[in-house]
This record gives sequence, C-alpha cells and structure tokens, in this order.
Amino acid sequence: MAAAAPAPHIPVLLRPLLSAVAPVHGTWLDGTLGAGGYARGLLEAGADRVIGVDRDPLAIAMARDWGAPHGDRLRLVQGNFAQMDSFAEALDGVVLDLGVSSMQLDRAERGFSFRNDGPLDMRMSQQGPSAADLVNTAPEAQLADILYLYGEERASRRIARAIVRARETAPIETTAQLAAIVERCLPRARPGQAHPATRSFQAIRIAVNDEYRALLDGLEAAERALKPGGQLAVVTFHSIEDRIVKRFLQTRAGAQGGGSRHAPETRHDAPQFTLKTRKAIAPDAAELAENPRARSARLRISIRTDAPPGRSDPAALGLPMLKGET
Repeated sequence: MAAAAPAPHIPVLLRPLLSAVAPVHGTWLDGTLGAGGYARGLLEAGADRVIGVDRDPLAIAMARDWGAPHGDRLRLVQGNFAQMDSFAEALDGVVLDLGVSSMQLDRAERGFSFRNDGPLDMRMSQQGPSAADLVNTAPEAQLADILYLYGEERASRRIARAIVRARETAPIETTAQLAAIVERCLPRARPGQAHPATRSFQAIRIAVNDEYRALLDGLEAAERALKPGGQLAVVTFHSIEDRIVKRFLQTRAGAQGGGSRHAPETRHDAPQFTLKTRKAIAPDAAELAENPRARSARLRISIRTDAPPGRSDPAALGLPMLKGET
C-alpha cells in the first residue's frame, strides 16, 4: 500500500502580507524558503527577483523543480538567513516565516513531529548533532532549562528527569519514544487541547537548530541587507518568537516608551525602522478555515530607514538564554 502523500503546503498569512507590502517590486529575499509559498507569491506579485534561502537541502532541491519556469528571477542559496547580508545587499524586502515548515513536519523521516513515528532527528540542515544526540547526552539540568526556556513547559524538571531515567535503560531514538515519555509525565489532553508533547518537541527542535540566536542574528542581518525603504516582514508562531521580533522592531523604531520622573527618558539613536503595522496581523476566519495551522501565526512588518545599523541586547529583547550563554 502506497504511503499517503504529504498535505499540500499552504503559506500562512501570504495574502495579508502581499497586500501590506504592495506594490511588490525589486529584489526580495525569502529567508525561510521551505516549500516556496512566499517566494512564489512574491514572484507572481511582481518582484523582479527573489533570493530563496533555506538551511534544508531538500527545500533547495524541490525549488529547482518548481522554480525552473522563473529562470534567473529566482536565485537559490542553501544557508542560514542569519548570514543573509553576506550574500545579499540593497534588498527591497525580506520575508521570514519562522519555525518548522509543513514540508518538514509531514515527513516522518525528518523526526520533527510526534504525530508520525520516525528517527529523532529535527535537524533543519540535516547536519550536526541531532535531537537524539541532545536527549541522550545532555545533563538533566540542561534538559530542564531547554524545556522551560524554549518551550515554556511548566513540567520541565519532571520531564527531564523521566528522559534521563529512560535513557539509562536504552537510548531514546524515535519520536514515538520521546512522545511517550513526555505523555506519561503530563495529564491527558482534553478535546481541543494541544498534544502533551507539543511544548517539549518545540523546545528540543529550537535547541537543536539554535533558532532563537539565529532569529536575532537574522533580524540584524536583515537590517544590514535592506536598503532605505526596504520592508521586513516576519511571521511568528509562538509567543517567545513574537516577543523577540516585537521588541527588536520597537527598539529599532524608537517606540520603547517615554521616561518618567523616576526613570528619565534615555537617549536613542536615530531609528533604523518605522513600524508599518503597530499591531501584529493575525489570520482571518477564512484563512483559519482553510489552514488550521495558521491559528497562532502573527505577522509584523517594518520599513528600513537610512540610519546606520544598531546593536542589540539579547536579554532586553527577551531572548531565552541557557546558563553560560551571552
């Protein structure tokens, strides 16, 4: 019996994004190419050229097929968007769709999802230490910190203790093994609630791919790569990502709030961005009906000024940091 085909990829918030940044022209960079939804949308909306960037070699290989009709209007780069300014400059726009892609979630062999049993991998680049390496070697205290800081998992210590106890008997090698360990530590989910392993899988994936550091580096790289008037659009899927993006853009736009008689207003450099949307854009009812995965998505857009790039304080931006990180 043939395996079921992966669900078709539906780009989250693509319609409101294209509407908000219109008219689309010039050179855009899609830093999270995935299945190509945003890149194709930008090309069809009028971008002269799109640079598609992804850590995942599978995304690049797939893009060679669907991108062929676009010719040299589509340039593919296998790499991390955190270094985008090393291969692109004077951009008219940058789009970042954070987190794991549907293409990765729907392939059991990639080990991202607890819904399909597969090897415990989770590596976006398919290189370096895997999730199995992390859960089988990290000290209990570090595992607990990862689960709490990256996944906001309240039962982090209980789950970390259970992981260490289980790996003493046999290595944890599959997504089903890890999901079962987490499930035994938590109450059974009620109808409509997320799977008990959701936060733990998110946390471990983020740690394996160093996603929060890459996000901050990518925001700074976009700031350097965009030309004055260029637009930065970022789609987030959970509160920690959105907090980092929101604070970064507010800080860069000089919108941190004024001072008081107890704390005088501090002097800020000229703003590097202006906020195009003060509030995040959420999916409407039509999109939620079409794509339930979009329910937690938020879109923020800002416009680059001509001010020199700034510096960031990771702690002030709410970047979760493990012990020893700076």
